[in-house]
Amino acid sequence: MASIVINEKGQRVIQIETIMFSSKRRIDWPGVEEYLKKYVGERYAIDETDEIIYIGSDFPDEYANSRYSAKALGTIGKAKANASQAIPELIRIASNVSFRENSEAKHNKDAKYGWYRCTVRFSLPTCDDRGSITGRNYFQGRMIIRHDEDGKKYLYDLIDIKKET
Repeated sequence: MASIVINEKGQRVIQIETIMFSSKRRIDWPGVEEYLKKYVGERYAIDETDEIIYIGSDFPDEYANSRYSAKALGTIGKAKANASQAIPELIRIASNVSFRENSEAKHNKDAKYGWYRCTVRFSLPTCDDRGSITGRNYFQGRMIIRHDEDGKKYLYDLIDIKKET
């Protein structure tokens, strides 16, 4: 369950209510990938720009197995894994959309028209040993969207996640 709230700076934040992926030592990336498959074939709009963002079949694998995910350990890895619960809401609140030309030959087809990056914010509950919520951790990240040769924009990954103070 996730909802949109406004923080003290007037920014939209996705408030995620449950921790699905809570391992202290190792993130269950195969479980995250499997969970994300439910979004494949869906499409969502960014409120700020009315752009439609599609979820392609490559998204679950990229999200769970990217170089960024492999390096995302501890709190950041747990944050990315649990953000998977709120993909539609994160797309909806995306802001500060910026464009970047494609510069890698391996993406000449799937990102023929370049890449978009946008800012997303979300929070996760912090819990004590008994599972009672004791507070919230706030995060900011960059959502990566590829502009495919079919003219559609597809969600690609969530990177550069930072805990906000």
